[in-house]
Amino acid sequence: MSIVAISGRVQKSNTGKTTVVTTLFPLYDFAKNIGQDKVEVSLLLPPGVEPHSFEPKPSDIARISEADIFIYTGKFMEPWAVDIIKGFSGRNIKVVDSSAGIKMIPAVFHDADEPQGAFDPHIWLDFDNAKIMVDNIVQGLCEKDKANAYYKKNGDEYKNALSNLDNRYRTGLANCKSKEIIYGGHYAFGYLAHRYGLQYLAAQGLSPDAEPTAQDLVKLVEQIKKNNIRYIFYEELTSPKIAETLAGETQAKMLLLNAAHNITKKDFENKVSFVSIMENNLRNLKIGLQCTE
Repeated sequence: MSIVAISGRVQKSNTGKTTVVTTLFPLYDFAKNIGQDKVEVSLLLPPGVEPHSFEPKPSDIARISEADIFIYTGKFMEPWAVDIIKGFSGRNIKVVDSSAGIKMIPAVFHDADEPQGAFDPHIWLDFDNAKIMVDNIVQGLCEKDKANAYYKKNGDEYKNALSNLDNRYRTGLANCKSKEIIYGGHYAFGYLAHRYGLQYLAAQGLSPDAEPTAQDLVKLVEQIKKNNIRYIFYEELTSPKIAETLAGETQAKMLLLNAAHNITKKDFENKVSFVSIMENNLRNLKIGLQCTE
């Protein structure tokens, strides 16, 4: 049973494919690569929408409830999903928590949205975590559709692509003049920085709505000048005004560092992939950190 959302309504058409609804773009891309022509995958987030502030509408809940499989990142990324899943009792929906089995790192910032004891939800930015997420999706598809060898083969091939990506990051970031990422956005790259031995300072907390104080910005400007930082990174899908402020105060240049939560409508139509986003991040990191191979 296929699910197509049109103008907020859910319409059904028969394709014989397993229907999958995913919350974030990485999950969407992972599921498409694993399921290929045996699945029909949809992204719950409309292209261009920032996910941290997303709240599902009744039509979104209807899409999820009609699907064969619902895949989400975990309770720290999509706290709203927990209540929706409770409502699935008795329904034949396979729910995949892609964070299952992942050792998460503690959240750095704490506020009303991210209380003490919360964990950083951006797990896909450590490529070993991404492989575990792929395994969890493979398992979910195998339990729902018995074409086990097909999904496992595709999953293994995708994990090989992630291993190659990881190797390129290790090589590309091994010899850099700077090891310090100054990010004019919310705290998203803790996993990546930890994996490759980088220092990481973000202007905002885990939520993009957490505005930095004037004192926070003054400290960042001082550190940028002291350490002769030449590039400030900015995030996708939100205003780059904080990065622009930091760059304006320090004469630093700006580069995009995309956490891939979601993508623009244009990128979605152009079938941009998670791997291609991460490859572009690596190019910008090598420029921003002044790396040589």
